[in-house]
Amino acid sequence: MPKMKTNRGAAKRFKVTASGKVKRRHSHYSHIRTKKDRNRKRNLRKPTLVSPAEVRNVRRMLPYV
Repeated sequence: MPKMKTNRGAAKRFKVTASGKVKRRHSHYSHIRTKKDRNRKRNLRKPTLVSPAEVRNVRRMLPYV
């Protein structure tokens, strides 16, 4: 059986924590920030966890992580 390939786009966007949860960044932070208030921008800076419904899909794209 050949080796599985890691989805390179997913590898750049997601990280797996030590406890096995999948971490991601927020969207909408890098474009048109002038109209967003400072609290919203500050919250968008912080990473968050992938929703439980999507974790299975992300893990399939990252077989060796």
